[in-house]
Amino acid sequence: MARRLVASTPTPEDLSLDRTLRPRLLDEYVGQAQVKENLRIAIQAAKLRKEPLEHVLIYGPPGLGKTTLAHIIAQEMGVNIRITSGPAIEKPGEMASLLTILESHDVFFVDEVHRLGRIVEEVLYPAMEEQRVDVVVPGKGPGGARMLRIPLKPFTLVGATTRYALVSAPLRNRFGSTYRLDYYSTDEMVTIVNRSAKALGVGIEPGGADEIAQRARGTPRIANRLLRRVRDYAQVKGNGVVTKATAQKALSGLQIDPVGLDSVDVKLLSALVEKYGGGPVGLETIAAAIGEEPDTVMEVYEPYLLQLGFLERTPRGRAATRLAYEHLGVPLPRHLAPDREQGKLV
Repeated sequence: MARRLVASTPTPEDLSLDRTLRPRLLDEYVGQAQVKENLRIAIQAAKLRKEPLEHVLIYGPPGLGKTTLAHIIAQEMGVNIRITSGPAIEKPGEMASLLTILESHDVFFVDEVHRLGRIVEEVLYPAMEEQRVDVVVPGKGPGGARMLRIPLKPFTLVGATTRYALVSAPLRNRFGSTYRLDYYSTDEMVTIVNRSAKALGVGIEPGGADEIAQRARGTPRIANRLLRRVRDYAQVKGNGVVTKATAQKALSGLQIDPVGLDSVDVKLLSALVEKYGGGPVGLETIAAAIGEEPDTVMEVYEPYLLQLGFLERTPRGRAATRLAYEHLGVPLPRHLAPDREQGKLV
C-alpha cells in the first residue's frame, strides 16, 4: 500500500473532515471555472476514445483542492485511485512496485511530486511515455546483471505540487496537461462554507458564512478549519447556530482579523514596520525577528500578504506597503505619505 505524506501533516480530524466535505464530481466543485471546463473536455474525450486521461500536473498554494481534483478525476473516469507522495518513495524499486500494481486506466496520484528523488523520478519517464518500467536484475559474475523490461497497464499520473518551479523539466514536459489553481473569491468561499456547514450539520446564517469566508484567505482548507472552530464556539457559547456575531467573537478569540491575518502575519508586518522602518529587509532577517524559519515565512505567510498587497518583494528585500500601514493603523512614513497638494506620493 502506498504511503501518503503531506507537507503539513493533517490531524485525524482533518482527514475525517476531508472525506466528509470533499466534492466527488466536477459539478460539485466550487470555483476554478476554467480548470474545471478544460478537465471536463479532456475527460469526456478520453472516455469517448476509451483511453486513460493524459497525465495531469496540478499546482498552486496549499489547501486549494489539488488532492480533491485528483479524486474527482478518478471518479469522473470511473476508475480507482492510488495515492502516494514524493517523500514516501525513496528507492526506484518502490516506484516500480507501485506502478506494476496499477489496473488499466487507474489514476496514480503523487502528492508533492517535486520532492521525488532524481533516480526515482527516472523510473517514471518510460512509464509515462511507453507504459513500461525497466528493472535491473543482479546476476553472478562480471556483466551478470541484466535489464528486465516490465510492461504496464495504461494509467494516468496526476502530480500535485506547491512548488512548480522545483518540478524537473524532464518530468514536467511529460505531463499532457498542466493546471494552476488560484485563490478563491469571497463569493466562492461563502458557497464552500455553506456546503461544508450543511455536510457537518451546522446551522449557519448568511452573516456567519460571510465572516468565515472573508477570513479564510481564499483557501477552502482554512475555511473548513475555521468553520469547525466557530462551530465549537457556537455550541458552547451560543445556541449552536453560527451567526455573524458568533463568528466574529470566535474568530477574534482565535486572533484571526477581518481580512484573515493571524497573529504571525500581524507579527511579521509589525516587525517590518516598527523595527525596520517598513523595509526593505532581507528574508532571513525578518524571519529571525519573528522566530520563524525563512522557508516558512516565504511559503506560508508571504503569499497571502503579497496577494493582499501588504508586502512587496524588492531586489533589496521585503518591504511593507501603504496598505500594510493602513491596516495596522500606523502613521505612514514620509516616502509613502500622499502629497495632498499634488495628489502624489512623496
